[in-house]
Amino acid sequence: MPTTLVTGVAGQDGVLLARHLLAEGHRVVGTRRPGPPAATEVYLDGVEVAGIDVRDTEALLACVRNADVDRVVHLAAASSVAESWRDPALTHEVNAASVERLVHGLERLESPPRFVLASSAEVLGGASGRADGQHAPVTPYGESKSAAHAATVAARGRGLVASVAVLFNHESVLRPQRFVTRKITRAAVEIAAGRQDRLVLGPVEVERDWGDARDHVRALAGLADLASGVDVAVATGRLSRLRDVVSAAFGAVGIDDPWSLVDVDESLARPADTKGVPGDPTAARELLGWTPTTSLEEMIAEMVRVEVLRAETGVEHHPDYLSP
Repeated sequence: MPTTLVTGVAGQDGVLLARHLLAEGHRVVGTRRPGPPAATEVYLDGVEVAGIDVRDTEALLACVRNADVDRVVHLAAASSVAESWRDPALTHEVNAASVERLVHGLERLESPPRFVLASSAEVLGGASGRADGQHAPVTPYGESKSAAHAATVAARGRGLVASVAVLFNHESVLRPQRFVTRKITRAAVEIAAGRQDRLVLGPVEVERDWGDARDHVRALAGLADLASGVDVAVATGRLSRLRDVVSAAFGAVGIDDPWSLVDVDESLARPADTKGVPGDPTAARELLGWTPTTSLEEMIAEMVRVEVLRAETGVEHHPDYLSP
């Protein structure tokens, strides 16, 4: 039975990856921030969860040794682009410096585990859709993920079986409310129920390659299965506008024309934003046999379904929210 360590296991991707691996017969050990249990741990039955700060390299390495881990999927990160502008130094420490220390530590182990880094399309800055494309980040978050990507590739050059997944935008019912997709799906439900009047958004012509997080974590699991390290882009290969997300969310609650209920405030645009470029999933398809299975409309409809349940029950997280 493989034993996989998933850092950031209480986040969206961590929960979905851990559940996928359990279903595949893995033993799963997960780390989250120290402190009280995360609300999302209701989804992690069967996962051995430990509170370890991702910056505490020695504690992470001890976890690898004590649990006899043979695969590490590194998801833990400061994931907010907006917060990266407010504290770029912390973002770099969490997302980049900690990865560099971790891969060096893994290399020193007697039997180093395979390592998979969850990177981000933000490293490409809209210049390319390929995992091996030139990095041109335009945000502190993107810069930090680019540095982590480089550290992982360097470790591969020194002999560690290390892969990088350049993840393009991906969503699920587990998205926190600070993300715009969740803001939209929540507003659609509240407006349809008469509990909210309007939705205020920044520019709605922004384009992204949006996929379903359940699809994306399958690619992460596939990378951990490989005996040699590679870099792949995990993407649908299609661009959608934020406008399309709004239409899908309101359509799912029976509102066919939402634009009389939406205010667009251009002042809410990011200080700098990446150009929308579709990801190129060719390498993921050829090396992993991976293809996305869920459309944007299906994904948003699922998010709306769960948002309705949250509104009815007042419960933010419940195991029943995740479809089998």
